[in-house]
Amino acid sequence: RNGIHIIDITQSLDLLEEALAFVQKIAENGKKVLFVGTKKQAQEVVKAAATESDSFYMTNRWLGGTLTNAQTIRKSIRRMRQLEQLERDNNGVLSPHKKEASVLRRELEKLQQNLTGVAKMESLPAALFVVDICREKNAVAEANRLGIPVIAIVDTNADPDLVTYAIPGNDDSIRSIKLISDSIAKVLKDGTESYARKAAEAHRKQEEDRAAKRAAAAAIAAEKGDVPAAADRPARRARRPRVERAAGEGKGADAKTRQTEIRRKSAEAAAAAIKARAAAAQAKTEA
Repeated sequence: RNGIHIIDITQSLDLLEEALAFVQKIAENGKKVLFVGTKKQAQEVVKAAATESDSFYMTNRWLGGTLTNAQTIRKSIRRMRQLEQLERDNNGVLSPHKKEASVLRRELEKLQQNLTGVAKMESLPAALFVVDICREKNAVAEANRLGIPVIAIVDTNADPDLVTYAIPGNDDSIRSIKLISDSIAKVLKDGTESYARKAAEAHRKQEEDRAAKRAAAAAIAAEKGDVPAAADRPARRARRPRVERAAGEGKGADAKTRQTEIRRKSAEAAAAAIKARAAAAQAKTEA
């Protein structure tokens, strides 16, 4: 209107909620999102949001092939790790030679600027969050080529058909970028925590099932009067020196009698221990 572009923020809110629902589903499945924002207004905001939600980010510049040529990117990350290890091993000195140290220092700083945010990205992200799709057209093109969903702040000069979840907004305003980035980061964080709780609960149930199975097997063995080899192993190790001492102290029938008595007592102790464990496990299961 009169040369001024106007955005209906009621539509922005509806589309933001739709994007947040998608992001929550991703996080609850234990997957990650890559935040992309290399323009000056977005760099610090996007980095802070990605760090808070334990997501990947790229804020210095988009490296061509980050998604489509991941093997080359992994080589660069390995090189960065080598230089960082060299720096740690030599108390911050990359080389004893001044010129070589300067060259290596510049290389390390450049790699850290470009790759720190994606250094732990072992596989492709589940989605991209992009600020200014006109500036980040290469990132959007790579994601579209691989079928990765794109969530983006779409300004009035951008084509919303290029992204999966478009959020109409001003991609030049720090406040606008921060509002949307923080909303996505919060949903990601909550979803990740929910996924961690579910994983811990599933692991606990698996351990309880294994314990119940072991207890049932031990109870069956105890009823039959059998001593499992695995359970009997510690008892055999414990009594071996005693058997040897008994053999050395006595002679003939006395030594054999001592050995037989020791074996009998050890077997009884092992069987009693198994019965106690089985009873405790059964009581826990009933409770």
